[in-house]
Amino acid sequence: MVLDIRQKQIDALVRLLHLNAPAPASRPGAVATVTPVTDEELYKVLVLDAFTKDVVAPLLRVNDLRRHGVTLHLQLENERQPIPDVPAVYFVRGSEEAVSAVTADAGKGLYDSMHLNFSPPLTPPLLEALAKQLVSSGSAHRVSKVFDQYLAFAALEAGMFSLAQQGSYLALNDPTLRDTQVEAAVTSVVDGLYAVLVTLGVVPIIRCPKGGAAEAVAAQLEGRLRAALKARGNPFSDAGPAAYGAAAAVGGRPLLALFDRTFELSVALQHSWTYAPLVADVLGMASNRVSVPEPTPAGAAPGRAPILKSYEVGVGDPFWEANARQQFPNVATAVDASLKEYKAAVAELNKNTGANVSADMDPNQLMQQNTAGLMAAVNSLPQLTEQKRVVDKHTNIASALLRAIKARGLDQLYQLEEQSLTGKATMAEVSELVQKGTGTAADKLRLVLVFLLTAESLPSEDDLRPIEDALRAAGATDLAAIAYVRRMRRMNLAGARATAPAAASALAGDGGPGGLAAFGLNWADKTFGQGLTSLTKGVKNLLAGEQQAAVTVAVEALMDAKPEAEAFATFDPKAAPGRAARQSGPCREAIVFMIGGGNYLERESLATWAGRAAPPKSIVYGATELLTGEAFAAQLAELGRRSGAA
Repeated sequence: MVLDIRQKQIDALVRLLHLNAPAPASRPGAVATVTPVTDEELYKVLVLDAFTKDVVAPLLRVNDLRRHGVTLHLQLENERQPIPDVPAVYFVRGSEEAVSAVTADAGKGLYDSMHLNFSPPLTPPLLEALAKQLVSSGSAHRVSKVFDQYLAFAALEAGMFSLAQQGSYLALNDPTLRDTQVEAAVTSVVDGLYAVLVTLGVVPIIRCPKGGAAEAVAAQLEGRLRAALKARGNPFSDAGPAAYGAAAAVGGRPLLALFDRTFELSVALQHSWTYAPLVADVLGMASNRVSVPEPTPAGAAPGRAPILKSYEVGVGDPFWEANARQQFPNVATAVDASLKEYKAAVAELNKNTGANVSADMDPNQLMQQNTAGLMAAVNSLPQLTEQKRVVDKHTNIASALLRAIKARGLDQLYQLEEQSLTGKATMAEVSELVQKGTGTAADKLRLVLVFLLTAESLPSEDDLRPIEDALRAAGATDLAAIAYVRRMRRMNLAGARATAPAAASALAGDGGPGGLAAFGLNWADKTFGQGLTSLTKGVKNLLAGEQQAAVTVAVEALMDAKPEAEAFATFDPKAAPGRAARQSGPCREAIVFMIGGGNYLERESLATWAGRAAPPKSIVYGATELLTGEAFAAQLAELGRRSGAA
């Protein structure tokens, strides 16, 4: 991938850790390493706030920080003790609260020297406040330098990032907010996108649907980029043709495609059937970490709270990288195959060395064996240990998903939602599943919302009343989200009759006949310990990933410069003022950004299409926040109450 947002942010963080001195370039996909030059570079304290901690966490582990001279990392909000003779590197958000905390630290003399990094950069009033407070406390001498950083986003993968702006759809669509509050929300999105572009070192052509939040963000971002290109300290001074990678070879620039979440609401509510979207939606994955409840041991006290085991997934996890987009039954098969491969490797080790190594022993015990012939295989043991750790991790994650699928009937919900997307689901089928299905009240509410958004015609209140009664009977006490979606459908702002560009072909399928094979979950009664492949015997995979999200259809039209893309607005920060901006032709690289929240399912749809395209496309997907379907339904419900729809 040419536009590797993760590696670019790692490089920027490494420079920050080395007091913003240039660091040697790292190989793609690796954390940069440097040879310490001075004691000051070798030992330092890193101070983060809650936001920047989430920025650093998916990129640099504790060992990585130590490699770059960080002996201790602390949180700004917590009480801290003085540490003399050690410089402190602050990486915090450019806010009034951060300025007050930093100046308080300087006044207390916690560290001899302080290197301040603010992201987004401090505004002139905040910079002035910082200077005044430092001077008044007599601690200005402790601040060595103040740096502007453009790192106010979380790069989760090479092609995925989030601005981590919670409640963004609500903030941009709340009718009770004043204009100044909405403008502040738009500016916050622009700040985050500007940081992404500075980090990537690209000045893209911006495309978006006309009207709404997307065009407001595009217009303000274009002005910000245009001003930056004229400024003396132009952060894009190195963004010449070479900076655009493969796109420059065909005379193009990257495309930045902005969309408002209202462009397609249903994909933010859908249940999924592939691994990464399932882990994110069901287990609440955040910052590439997922917590899984461990099975309650036999003989445990009744009512004992489950013990949560935390795992890290993403870059560096070979199983995740190979299976993140696989349907769940295929993932179960892959886990089983990985376990068999590990056992075969252990058997081969025993055969070649005469060592008595058990395939079921704890990985740590493998390193403690002291039998004859084991020294000959010492180089293979670390690899086996890591292989077993990965297998155990994904066995536990898949087991937790399996329990949720069985308890909540997620396969049936997914199947009926997919049929809704193709116009094949009926209201009677939805009503029956709501009344008799095993899903939670929140699951059933999401199903009803997807049906309402994708139905050719909006059901009447009388037709919908039995479903609402069934939802209440299932425990859904708040149906404000339904009232809000109905109002949007009546106003032609969402759903099958929406007038947004490309809405008519929003969910065109790209492969295979319609009609999903019905199947039950009798296979779920088997346990993983009996062999994961047994779970998928006789089970037909659902056609996951075959339906293209509306954003994917639109991005294809934009990147291939199809005639239907003419309905989108175009902004070019490099175009002469007053001159109509135009996209010169097809492009191979794009940043696709969803204003109001995105999810792994939408990102998967884009990645699947990009890999199949000829020639293949490079896409970075981002959003103001990454949402679960339940969290987005909660925002719709709140909008329903605030708008008076409920």
